[in-house]
Amino acid sequence: MNKTALLTGASGGIGFELAKIFALYGHDLVLVARRGHRLEECADYLQKSNQGIKVSIICADLSVPGQESEVYRRVKEEGRHIDILVNNAGTGTYGTFHEHDLSKAQGIINLNIGALTSLTRLFMQDMVNRGNGRILNVASLAAFQPVPFMAVYAASKAYVLSFSEAIASELKGTGVQVSVLCPGFTKSSLTEQLGRESGARVFRHNMMDAEYVALEGYKGLMKGKSIIIPGFSNKLLQLSGRLAPRKWITAFSKMLVERK
Repeated sequence: MNKTALLTGASGGIGFELAKIFALYGHDLVLVARRGHRLEECADYLQKSNQGIKVSIICADLSVPGQESEVYRRVKEEGRHIDILVNNAGTGTYGTFHEHDLSKAQGIINLNIGALTSLTRLFMQDMVNRGNGRILNVASLAAFQPVPFMAVYAASKAYVLSFSEAIASELKGTGVQVSVLCPGFTKSSLTEQLGRESGARVFRHNMMDAEYVALEGYKGLMKGKSIIIPGFSNKLLQLSGRLAPRKWITAFSKMLVERK
């Protein structure tokens, strides 16, 4: 029997590329995202490209509190158990915090933190009871330092990193593994949006391909790595951030994303 991977934010970007890799290696899939039509297209493509796997979809807006429980209920209703949970769904926005609509900030927190935490808790308990399972939480290189003009986004990803490291330690000896993927800026609908909002070159040039990031994430997860940082230059940036004074790193982050 195939193992089953559930992926959020699976209708594009890193999420869809991860789904393609899991399908290639014979995993059944449960794809979760907001855009129902796009999800159907993704499921159809994956089903036709990979014989012998089952792909199902759940259309849900995880920025709305309570949708995580509905996703879990749907999975249980279908009689499926999840061997691998990939919390990839995330969002962000650009600008000074005091000028943002508070509802936008709350939506980022609900999705990047609330939904990820709830889904992890719901599916983790089943994994612990079975004595096996894997969880991949998608954070960002932004998790390692404050990022002016993306304050809530970076802070939410810092939560994902800290949370993932903590529960990975708690789960030692249970058979359940937790990894966190921390890519740099990656080509996606989110970075396209941030590029339009900011005009900053960092969102238009030298960005990572989602396919490469997904492959590195998959390999790191399967090797049992706790923190996965794709790309040598990103590893150097993360290391330098640990050594340099925090105000310097914040100033450097500000310079990278500041409007041009």
